[in-house]
Amino acid sequence: MTDMLPTEGAVVVPALPVFMCSGQGSQKPGMGCDLLDVPEVAAAFDAADAAFSCDMRALVSGQDAAALNETRNAQAAIVTLSLGIARALEARGARPGAVLGFSLGQITALALAGMVSDEQMFDIVAHRAAYMGAAAEASDGCMSAFLKADEASLAPVVDAAAQGEVLVMANFNCPGQIVVSGARGAVERAEEAWRAAGKRCARLATQGAFHSPLMEPAAERFADYLQGVEFSEPAVPLISNDTARPLRAADAREALAAHLTHGVKFEQSVRYLVGQGSRAFVETGFGGVLSGLVRRIDKGLSRTCVQDAKSFADYLQKEGD
Repeated sequence: MTDMLPTEGAVVVPALPVFMCSGQGSQKPGMGCDLLDVPEVAAAFDAADAAFSCDMRALVSGQDAAALNETRNAQAAIVTLSLGIARALEARGARPGAVLGFSLGQITALALAGMVSDEQMFDIVAHRAAYMGAAAEASDGCMSAFLKADEASLAPVVDAAAQGEVLVMANFNCPGQIVVSGARGAVERAEEAWRAAGKRCARLATQGAFHSPLMEPAAERFADYLQGVEFSEPAVPLISNDTARPLRAADAREALAAHLTHGVKFEQSVRYLVGQGSRAFVETGFGGVLSGLVRRIDKGLSRTCVQDAKSFADYLQKEGD
């Protein structure tokens, strides 16, 4: 097993894995249910019950996908499971050399980096989800992943499809995959044009046009809320989605609020970490989406998704060998 990281002057430690925290869209009924007897996972679910005034176990174990996909519920469930799994791994000696979240996962990463407490993290998510949910309800927007896309080929499609409505390239996931976000009609026109060119796209399971100007009302409210949050300097480097560089405490409020209307530079973040020497990436959360993106960015990297009892046991066994 690995040693603990120093608490001061934290830098990326290449010998330790990068913990990746899942983003919205990875939710699915049944997620994490066979891990609820793991103490750290159970503790995270207990904390979520109090923070979100809900029965988190009932939410994830039920079969109501529509309820789980609601912004507030989806964000609550995803961060709860992601935090619980990460804390369980840490408790058994598997500690990160850096942390990287995808959109919502960046809030989970704040806690893993030591910038906020677990309790503060849940409070931040509760406010963020409420503001984003309200903004989504006030605007008819959506997101779609465009495959075999790069900025040069997708930009003219986005420009032509906008027709005066909000439409932006939001998330840069991996080579050949860019997520577009904006008004539903504009997204549909872009999808139609992309398919007409013989290419594929896939609508995401999100309630609104996140990481686009349609989230500006949420960003403003979130910025006001964050003025009352104190951030500590990270004990473990947290790579910012917005800059693909380590986040400092002094920049956290502005970066987190602005990120609601700015894109996710996931591919750039992974490449930065590889440049720092990182070779192992561990996704804590459901679905394996981030592990799949890492594979497409660099097939030579080690990647694991710890999401259920089997993958949890397998990872700990591998680390103990």
